[in-house]
Amino acid sequence: MATPPIRILGLDPGLRRTGWGIIEASGTRLSYVACGAVLPPEDAPLAARLAALHDGLAAVIRAHAPDEAAVEETFVNMNPASTLKLGQARGVVMLTPALAGLPVAEYAALLVKKTVVGAGRAEKGQIRMMIKVLLPRSDVESDDAADALAVAITHAQHRGAAALRAAVLGATPA
Repeated sequence: MATPPIRILGLDPGLRRTGWGIIEASGTRLSYVACGAVLPPEDAPLAARLAALHDGLAAVIRAHAPDEAAVEETFVNMNPASTLKLGQARGVVMLTPALAGLPVAEYAALLVKKTVVGAGRAEKGQIRMMIKVLLPRSDVESDDAADALAVAITHAQHRGAAALRAAVLGATPA
């Protein structure tokens, strides 16, 4: 008996550009649905930019009705102020699908690159090239959207293990 396809929303958080990509996974078969980026106004105050990020992602969720979401973990850079702002954007990126009732998984950038390209130190161009190979109908216009599709593909490949890990951790006494 075939299982119904799962629609996955991949997210690449950023305060200037948050990439999003949606795929459908049916067993090992992946299909491209849509991708793009949410671009909050750069000249707006931080709170308004975060609100615009939320509103843009909520619109994507309403338009494409994903079943699950996956977010790329961010790395900490040398500038504490930039890291803090990115963390705030990432919080909105995780909160928005959670508020829509979607389970949200997280994946390290190294795992995303290794899953999609086969090497954890892959460059942006390599990711875009592999997205085109794995999702031939995709129309990727930015690195942010390509990264988001890569996160969605990673979730499609690892979601069973992630669910099992969550179940085991959830059953562990605190």
